[in-house]
Amino acid sequence: MKHLLTPALIVLGGLAQAQPMLPGFDRMDVSSTHRARPLDASFYYPADNRTYMTVIGDNPIFDGVRVYMGPRFAKGAHPLVLFSHGSGGSTDGMAWLMAGLAERGAIVLAVNHPGSTSGDSSPRRSVRLDERAQDLSAALDRFLAEPEFAGAVDPDRIYTLGFSLGGATALGLAGLRFDAGAYAPYCQDGGNDGAKDGANRADCVFFDKGGVDFGNLPAGFSADMRDVRVTGAMAIDPAFTFVATQDSVAALDMPTLLINLGKEHRLGASDMGPQGSGFAARLPQAQYAEIAPAIHFTALPECKPRAAEVLEEEQDDPICTDPEGTDRKAVHEQMLDQIAGFMGLD
Repeated sequence: MKHLLTPALIVLGGLAQAQPMLPGFDRMDVSSTHRARPLDASFYYPADNRTYMTVIGDNPIFDGVRVYMGPRFAKGAHPLVLFSHGSGGSTDGMAWLMAGLAERGAIVLAVNHPGSTSGDSSPRRSVRLDERAQDLSAALDRFLAEPEFAGAVDPDRIYTLGFSLGGATALGLAGLRFDAGAYAPYCQDGGNDGAKDGANRADCVFFDKGGVDFGNLPAGFSADMRDVRVTGAMAIDPAFTFVATQDSVAALDMPTLLINLGKEHRLGASDMGPQGSGFAARLPQAQYAEIAPAIHFTALPECKPRAAEVLEEEQDDPICTDPEGTDRKAVHEQMLDQIAGFMGLD
């Protein structure tokens, strides 16, 4: 069954909030066979006690999030979420989301994906989707190898969650595959700077600037990335749904949550609705939510007071400029409500 949740219903039908749990936080290195160097991993979790508090993700643009460093895990078995950040993002950059889920009772494990993380975002490396998926599978291997960590995980409730390019990674771990042969026609239909639909094909523009050959994408773009331990998938404004293969869409029968940010201000490249890829209607057992007013960048942390002016002066992307009437903090809470409700968190 598919559910379209309007913004009004999201606001009025928000879940009753239980007392927040303490957000614990720690880091670890992850070795793997597909990377030359260890991966930087972070995990957020419901904690049993307070240690010292630290701030994650604070910088001149974004507000950080307060968490407790390395406390004991809260008793019991908790759902585990494998989180994948977007292109140019990082684990610290989405701390609000991961700490928020920890407060609601979930463990969240994330890695910085080499080649598509903050300060290391290469268009040609970002289309190697198999490597991103393998990053998270390796992190899960490492996490479950620690008896203390493994004992806190409910193995029947392992989810993937991703934003933007990370959304494609999350869906790939759930079994979705992407058609490399369809990507060039998709970009030619509106991806070049001068095309009528150029703003809606921002992904094509980004990859074109890096010299990506759309007619000869790496094999990893279309690889089978499924991790059989995953029992559910969640994606916020995911990339590449326009070129999802029909057979993998039909086979993806696990519970899935899809979230689009914005309506009239929606990023076309991640639009899963009827005016976009139509992906939400094609996917079995998908719950689909639209949250508006918002834009793609509203998923990023809350901005400092002068952040928008600083970005404009630096001629950077307007990542702190939301549509009129948008309350970024309220949008974040709505996203957390949707994800927590989907996972059955109290």
